[in-house]
Amino acid sequence: MREYILKNDDFLVSQTDEKGIILFANDDFCKIAGYTIDEIVGKPHNVVRHPDMPKAAFKDLWNTIKAGEVWGGYIKNRTRDGGFYWVYATVYPMVDSVTKKTMYMSCRRKPSKEEVEGAEALYKTLR
Repeated sequence: MREYILKNDDFLVSQTDEKGIILFANDDFCKIAGYTIDEIVGKPHNVVRHPDMPKAAFKDLWNTIKAGEVWGGYIKNRTRDGGFYWVYATVYPMVDSVTKKTMYMSCRRKPSKEEVEGAEALYKTLR
């Protein structure tokens, strides 16, 4: 599998509904994940979930954001062509002022090599 290492100024943004369906994705997210905006909007965000990621990490993410809190952590994602990339993600809940529905915004940046190594070591201990 080929690893894509984010550039220092890459900044991936996506927004989902309360079920994790993508409502918006910026150019960096689309480019790095390997999808066009038209292909990614309407898909579940887990389309980029890498099988190496422990379920416990996403359980923690969802429990945190559904409680109305901000979650931060390291995520290994899968590209459309089967490669992967690591990000540090900050995910926060927001309420649409018109519909009053909860949505989630995720902003992701390049992690350092040491941060990735730490996440890999931790994730090997989780299920």
